[in-house]
Amino acid sequence: MRAPITLRGAEKLREELRKLKAEDRPAIIRAIADARSHGDLSENAEYHAAREQQGFIEGRIKEIEQRLANSQVIDPASLPDTGKVVFGATVELAPVDGGPEVSYQIVGDDEADIRRGLVSINSPIARALIGRTVGDEVEVAAPGGARSFEVLAVRLA
Repeated sequence: MRAPITLRGAEKLREELRKLKAEDRPAIIRAIADARSHGDLSENAEYHAAREQQGFIEGRIKEIEQRLANSQVIDPASLPDTGKVVFGATVELAPVDGGPEVSYQIVGDDEADIRRGLVSINSPIARALIGRTVGDEVEVAAPGGARSFEVLAVRLA
């Protein structure tokens, strides 16, 4: 099954891939060549550090290429507005027990960042919200215990 990712998330991955291939990879190749020119490689810490960094870069390139190949890019703005919470929607919630309102966008696993209000489609809160509409009350099994929210707004942006 292809993993969903927003258009913005796919663009960020493509930009990271471009930077790794066009900037980071050539820089590390130069660093390895420079370290080799210093002589004995068995005791050359610069060479070993550069080779290790090269391994990280190549691994990240493969990881991003695989994620992009196995993802389904979804542009939330192109989805029909049915009023229901779907992948890519931004949902405004009010805790039933009081407290400040919160807003979350449901995104792919690679894009999730709770500090920026981006929750993974596979998170408990996103699974509880999918298919809900304005006015629905949702109970979410959170690490700190169950919490109830009222859906105030659903936007596709």
